[in-house]
Amino acid sequence: MTYHQQDLVRADRERWLKQYYFIRAAFSVAWVVAAFAIGPSSVIAGVLLVLYPAWDAAANVVDALRSGGLKQNRTQALNVLVSLATSVAVLVALQMSMNVVLAVFGAWAILSGLLQLGTAIRRWKSFGAQWAMVLSGGQSALAGGFFQASTPAVPSIATVTGYAAVGAVYFLVSAVWLTVSEWRQRARQAQLG
Repeated sequence: MTYHQQDLVRADRERWLKQYYFIRAAFSVAWVVAAFAIGPSSVIAGVLLVLYPAWDAAANVVDALRSGGLKQNRTQALNVLVSLATSVAVLVALQMSMNVVLAVFGAWAILSGLLQLGTAIRRWKSFGAQWAMVLSGGQSALAGGFFQASTPAVPSIATVTGYAAVGAVYFLVSAVWLTVSEWRQRARQAQLG
């Protein structure tokens, strides 16, 4: 592969990441709005709690496939399995108690955060904005520990909304960072050309 072809592949993947991060941010914002709108004890709250890790699994599959496949992106492949298992575990935990749901979410946040951290570190040399994904993965693991360690007086979906909102911010920062980097690169090329 020539240097020019490598540049085109890298540019395509970076455009994909920018779009992917914007989509992830938009979903998280929509999820948080829906969680606040429906209230803590609704049946829809249960659906949202199952949907959140299921969405994470689907998003990781699509991103991995757009970024060289699941075999090349083992942290994402593992994250898919962890997130799908979490969706099933949340569905079961909803039959028990919200405290069990939060414990499941905590375990998932730790594992998926560490896997996201691994993905970001692997991408660090090739793509911009990975510092935000590193922070996001680390913060997710810490938040998971918080879910595990604390038992809210009134456990509800609201406990998870802060986690989702912070995740949205990290994805948005990454998307904006890539957008600004792309603008700067175009400006440099225009000056040289």
